[in-house]
Amino acid sequence: MELRHLRYFITVAEELSFSKAALKLHTAQPSLSQQIKDLEDDIGVQLFYRTKRKVELTEEGLVFLEQARLTLTQADKAITMARQVAAAKVQCLRIGFVPSAEIRIFPYIFPRLRIKTPKLQINTLNLKESDQIAELKKGDLDIIFINQDFQNEYFASQLVLKEPLIFILPKQHPLVEFNALNIEQLNGLELTILSHKISQPLAQTILKYSDQHQIKFKSVHETNTIAECIQAVHSGLSCAILPSYMQALATDQIVVRPLNYPLPSLDVFMSFHRTSPSQAAEQFLEEIRQVFELEQLALYAS
Repeated sequence: MELRHLRYFITVAEELSFSKAALKLHTAQPSLSQQIKDLEDDIGVQLFYRTKRKVELTEEGLVFLEQARLTLTQADKAITMARQVAAAKVQCLRIGFVPSAEIRIFPYIFPRLRIKTPKLQINTLNLKESDQIAELKKGDLDIIFINQDFQNEYFASQLVLKEPLIFILPKQHPLVEFNALNIEQLNGLELTILSHKISQPLAQTILKYSDQHQIKFKSVHETNTIAECIQAVHSGLSCAILPSYMQALATDQIVVRPLNYPLPSLDVFMSFHRTSPSQAAEQFLEEIRQVFELEQLALYAS
């Protein structure tokens, strides 16, 4: 006896008609009649009274119907649970990030996760900060890395690291002959920064520093990517203030020079759901706290 025999039997019992049941099951009536006969032969009990005018359940058939329904319900539950277990083995972690996380954080976390959870699928998206926050709110991202402290009753935030800012200039620039620069030497220079629309915290940090030290740049250009900033310096068009991780992307035509008033650092925060984080997200949070020696947050108000 197979589960399909039970499904056939239940359908005939509910329709009390072999022709209607056959239509519902998308099978031929003679085939359905044979399936029911095979079932009766297997269990050694007559389940239906059949006449030319009607079909009725026998007393044995009524009892069998109740148990057949329970059996199919339990079988469906078993299938669902098995599929859930299989799906859990292929977990998916969705992370949004600013470029500094890709260089400063991910190389130290992802290999550890791969070893401990080899079937974990990691999807990363390099998005501007406003888009990351929007995707986190919608539930389309599990964790985001941004340069602002985004938290509320639904989302927690934790400082992961501070990314130093550096001043870069073209190799052929006259100021390269100095091992370190005074603030006054920046006056009149062309400066390129990442757009406010892409990273408002970075742009604001740079402009605040300029205002505090009364630096008068000739002009300040904004670009949409770090690569465009680097290209502007590489081409000799301007200088730039960027996160220090960009040195991994720079060419030998770009030089870094310290300033007599050190540039500030840019905070890199990790924001995530306070309640019901996925198992994959919990594993990631545990790894990053171990690697970067972060404290365990109290996520819920007491």
